[in-house]
Amino acid sequence: MATWQLEPQAIRGRGDLVNGLSKGIRRVEVALKWDPSPAGQPPTDLDIVAATYLANDPYATPAYLVHFDSRSPDGTIYLNRDSKDGKGFGWDEVMTLELDRLDARYARVVVGVVIQQRDAARTFVNVLNPGVRIREGYTVLAEDGFGSVLGATATTVAEFVRGASGGWDFRHAMNGFEDDPVTFTRTMGALGRP
Repeated sequence: MATWQLEPQAIRGRGDLVNGLSKGIRRVEVALKWDPSPAGQPPTDLDIVAATYLANDPYATPAYLVHFDSRSPDGTIYLNRDSKDGKGFGWDEVMTLELDRLDARYARVVVGVVIQQRDAARTFVNVLNPGVRIREGYTVLAEDGFGSVLGATATTVAEFVRGASGGWDFRHAMNGFEDDPVTFTRTMGALGRP
């Protein structure tokens, strides 16, 4: 498994840097976009994937995954929009994470983007104009164009960690992988293990 890493940037809920009264990040939207493949080429299909981890072992195998054909058992993490070819207007895929409703037994959520390899072998360098935006309400927490992981077939884009007070902190870290989608979903949360 080859990986690339960008130094993570930690962001707490609005106000945490000013005082200790903030409840941390509560509801987040992860949006993904890319341009369709040129005429005559197989479609480019990117997918947002979220993995949840239990508090008693936050770097183990995910407790469950949320992606294009699944949602969380309690409905707190779900896809609002899904695209198989990037032909939508604006953001092609959108996932919502209602972290403030996530059961206390979950202490970590990692979100990634994977390029499907069914029709053609592709890395991010082969994807036209990809972009990801992570925001809470109207506040943009991070935006990225995948420039640091061009040789990867998948990458993490966000990590949310529950603090001792119960609030959620956000870290934007692009960690590229060269694995197939199934292997990526098993290993995407292992990076950063203390």
